[in-house]
Amino acid sequence: MRPLVMGILNVTPDSFSDGGQFSDPAEAVERAYQMIEEGADVVDVGGESTRPGAARVPVAAELDRVIPVIEAMDGSARVSIDTRYEEVARAAVAAGATIINDVSASLGTVAAELGVGFVAMHMQGDPRTMQDEPAYDDVVEDVNEFLMDRADAASAAGCPEVWVDPGFGFGKTEDHNLALLANLNRFTDGPYPVVVGLSRKRWIGALHQRSDQRVSPIPVGTIDTDDRLEGSVATATHAMVLGAKMIRVHDVKAGWQAATVVAGTTEPVQITASGGR
Repeated sequence: MRPLVMGILNVTPDSFSDGGQFSDPAEAVERAYQMIEEGADVVDVGGESTRPGAARVPVAAELDRVIPVIEAMDGSARVSIDTRYEEVARAAVAAGATIINDVSASLGTVAAELGVGFVAMHMQGDPRTMQDEPAYDDVVEDVNEFLMDRADAASAAGCPEVWVDPGFGFGKTEDHNLALLANLNRFTDGPYPVVVGLSRKRWIGALHQRSDQRVSPIPVGTIDTDDRLEGSVATATHAMVLGAKMIRVHDVKAGWQAATVVAGTTEPVQITASGGR
């Protein structure tokens, strides 16, 4: 079965890649339907940037950004809410969201109470400081232990659909990210389906920049986030080969095509229980 494709819809002024592009609700809804046409199984709506160094957004501001967009969706695809706030999660589910995608991995019991899916993501620290000096004893084992603890708690509370996300780029160095990607089977062999968010990340940009040096030298820091497609698709493909069941992407059409090639079918995977097995 084909891995699912989660399209990223940031309705923020300051997200690292598409900040400001879809701040207007009408434009955001138009983009959501475009992603659905391109193959998105899930549209992930976020009203707070969690890029490195980002400050926390007030609850009221986040609600104003995301709720009109979610309310305007007509069920053509599943909607997930990308939030760390319980108030936003509850309002988003009331508006039609069926997954809580939580970078803090703290809303599992809320998802269980509401009867919706839950994505537990690993992040070391918080967005303001997470990239200052990230350190682990063993990044693969440390991240896996954290995720199993949060996922087990959500499942025990009765959450009907639990996912885990290693949190690439969230409190990790390039070496940490590469170690997680190389050992992704440590997560995919576990009891919960894995979603990966690799799209256009800064460390992929760094890999791009080093590869571009073979063609022509370019100044450090000049690569646009839109110029990371090949690395984003390559790493997502690697993750799917190792068993990831969903990829979170900006470039939906390319992600859908990669998922279809990997699976050899357009039929999406069906996740019907906490463990997906």
